Amino acid sequence: MANRTVRDARSIKGKNPQYLVEKITRSRIYESRYWKEECFALSAELLVDKAMELRFIGGTYGGNIKPSPFLCLLLKMLQIQPEKDIVIEFIKNEDFKYVRCLGALYIRLVGEGLDVYKYLEPLYNDYRKIRRQDKIGGYFLSHVDEFIDELLNEERVCDIILPRVQKRHILEETEQLELRVSPLEEDLDDMEDSSDDDIDIPEIKKSPERHRGSYHDHDRPRRSPSPRHRRSRSRSPKRRSRSPKRRSPSPRRDRERRRSRSPRRERERRSRSRERRHRSPVRNYHRDERRDERRDDRRDERSDDRYHHRHRSTSPDDRHRRSYRK
Repeated sequence: MANRTVRDARSIKGKNPQYLVEKITRSRIYESRYWKEECFALSAELLVDKAMELRFIGGTYGGNIKPSPFLCLLLKMLQIQPEKDIVIEFIKNEDFKYVRCLGALYIRLVGEGLDVYKYLEPLYNDYRKIRRQDKIGGYFLSHVDEFIDELLNEERVCDIILPRVQKRHILEETEQLELRVSPLEEDLDDMEDSSDDDIDIPEIKKSPERHRGSYHDHDRPRRSPSPRHRRSRSRSPKRRSRSPKRRSPSPRRDRERRRSRSPRRERERRSRSRERRHRSPVRNYHRDERRDERRDDRRDERSDDRYHHRHRSTSPDDRHRRSYRK
């Protein structure tokens, strides 16, 4: 009995007002402790006191999908269906921002398109900070105008699917709604008017000479060096040019230079260096071995030559005498 809608309540969008909240979310609200303890037997007058105690805006949160007090009071408003004047007072309340947000969400659910734009668009000028609850249960800061913008443009707010409303341009074409003018545009127009009243400052156009001089001014007189710099220059000895004197190249040297620079010789030189670089280690090994053999042969020949030279002029008798004397 406590969860039923009042008898004289009118249907919204052709159905029970409480059915605007999804069944799963609605059943979670009925099972919550806040609904059973704080929302039992609430009237429209007592609902205002409960709304003034709100400290944040939220839908469902946590792993077991707990409903927030804001969502419980919204479902209570759909259940008892307060009069339109009371809801308008909720929206016009400037002292309690969460009461205003609760009335704005309620009018967005049950109101027609004309009432939605008429009562919610003036709230774009409310820039107060509000606390909102996320899915995990944490909190983040937002603003009232951001919440109103979500109500007018988003399809789901606080885990509730918002019913569709007519587009604003359709109501403007049928002359049911006037063209909306943002207060920011009025401020911009005032700023433009005030800027037009100021003194016009003529623009200075850059002449081609000035533009050319900005890169490098050749006509600017050179600055004389400082006395200290002049003194150091006078005391320093004459500097000789480090570059050697250029001599006229001889015809022979010129021919050799041209010959060395010929493309054919350059290609041959590169091919020879490439062959040396890419020689196989086996070939290098054999080459070194042959070189060592030639070196040993030359060494043996030198030793034989020295021996023959030493014993060439001596006869056997002389060698015998030398050995006897020793």
